[in-house]
Amino acid sequence: MTKGKHVAVVGAGLAGCLLACYLARRGYTVTMYERRPDPRTGKVERGRSINLALSERGLDALRRIGLDTTVMADALPMRGRMIHPVAGELDFQQYSADGERAINSISRGALNNALLAAATELPNVSAHFDHRLVGLDPKTGEMRFETPGGAVTAQADIVLGTDGFSSAVRGQLLAHTGLTESLDFLEHGYKELTIPGRDGEFALDPGALHIWPRGASMMIALPNPDRSFTCTLFWPTGGTSAFASLSSPAAIEKHFAAVYPDLLELAPNLVDDYLHNPVGVLGTVRCAPWHAYGRVGLLGDAAHAIVPFYGQGANCAFEDVVELDRVLDETGDDWDRALPEFEARRRENTEAIAQMALENFVEMRDKVASPVFQAQKKVEHALERALPGRYVSRYELVSFSTTPYAQVQRRVRRQQRLLGAAAGAAVLAVGALAAWAFRKGTGA
Repeated sequence: MTKGKHVAVVGAGLAGCLLACYLARRGYTVTMYERRPDPRTGKVERGRSINLALSERGLDALRRIGLDTTVMADALPMRGRMIHPVAGELDFQQYSADGERAINSISRGALNNALLAAATELPNVSAHFDHRLVGLDPKTGEMRFETPGGAVTAQADIVLGTDGFSSAVRGQLLAHTGLTESLDFLEHGYKELTIPGRDGEFALDPGALHIWPRGASMMIALPNPDRSFTCTLFWPTGGTSAFASLSSPAAIEKHFAAVYPDLLELAPNLVDDYLHNPVGVLGTVRCAPWHAYGRVGLLGDAAHAIVPFYGQGANCAFEDVVELDRVLDETGDDWDRALPEFEARRRENTEAIAQMALENFVEMRDKVASPVFQAQKKVEHALERALPGRYVSRYELVSFSTTPYAQVQRRVRRQQRLLGAAAGAAVLAVGALAAWAFRKGTGA
């Protein structure tokens, strides 16, 4: 069924490279097209790395084709959050009940390079860089690209868009088919900073994801193998606390001394990073349908980009690849059936993680510093230990399992209802006992 079929993958990022590996394994001839230069030789865009938190869903996808060991060589496990208050002691909050499970910090660039190398080493995969898609006929699979050498045309039996938030493939479907889209931008942007290593060692605990929660904003830091940390500021894009409100070195230093007092000593290049690194946008992409004419489809952020606050963007995209591979198995590589079935299975789950990612932003920037939240987490971990397999927190289900996201949402709601009922019963029991004691004491 696949022999001789040519698949074009537009976008040679994380999802595109992994998808190429899976499709090549099925026997397809795969050509990847990427608008940027080859990341292995080209100049890396400053301030756009955003370290990834690779967790079980992404590892499962890598494991299925034997790439997990190679990728994990550059990963650093983080077993919890380290909370940095404005004043006071640091607070470590473990992710799992036993304290052993971890999400894994990995550079987006390092992961992309590893997957790109794995894909292009395969005999039936090729890659073309500096190719920006400017035209697509969804009915025929004919594509037109702008390149440094001029316009280039190409044609493929199947065209799959894995070209991210601002997908050119999605834009072409919007122009030529009945696709509809909505882009919901967050009122926050992001900017990267760097904490370098100190005397050859990490300046902070490398076994944690560090968070500076500040209510309406926050900063996070993830470790790198070179002993540095990549920090990301998530600040409002408007108002007096926005990125644009700090324009001079003195104002930057004054603000960080007041809001992130431990950072000035840790980040000697803070002012330069702040002034010269760009501000990125954050948002959620929704569109429908994800396919057209049985030959064009969207995967990953091109179909359903989410905000990064659950660390699930790449993990979710990798799950897309696994699900498409599964559907191709079940349909005998019938793309007319496979593309609609893939969307039908994934849409509910991608909607669920989009919602949970937005909710987790509020938790990370605000709730993690609350004594009430911290007490709730301790109770939650105690329940997980007391009821293993029966009570599992939302975080563990999302990060340490491959339970479909929509099922996670439903299970967590059931658990919360049961806990609420149990708490209500406990209150009634205490009230009844108190009333009995009162009657006994008064002789009533």
